[in-house]
Amino acid sequence: MTQAADLSAWLGTYRVTRHIDDRRTGQTASFEGRAEIAANAAGALYREAGELQLAQGAAFYAERVYVWEVQGPRIAVLFEDGRPFHDFDPETGGAATEHLCGQDWYRGGYDVSRWPDWQVTWDVTGPRKGYRSVTHYSPWS
Repeated sequence: MTQAADLSAWLGTYRVTRHIDDRRTGQTASFEGRAEIAANAAGALYREAGELQLAQGAAFYAERVYVWEVQGPRIAVLFEDGRPFHDFDPETGGAATEHLCGQDWYRGGYDVSRWPDWQVTWDVTGPRKGYRSVTHYSPWS
């Protein structure tokens, strides 16, 4: 019998740093901000906000929201409007399910080997996108 995933260990506020390598242009971008994962009726709400710094020097406020739901032994990550994005194993990390956005593939996974610090990596390939995004999370203190 498979046990249900538990969101409680993931709840909290995190410092977020993201590095983005655009393989098409050879440029990089970075994001620094804060993410909060808070319990809600569906499971948890992931809310991230901070500054996105582009290679050309321009900086922008950026934010994103996801809904996290327990689905058996995995956590499903949904877009704010409820569309599915991916799911992952909260105990071991590893590969997330792939996500097709138009004709662009999102392939990546979670590294929880340094818990409570963790990391998410996405390799995005397709006709419109070609980049690698590595995001580090550490508990906000």
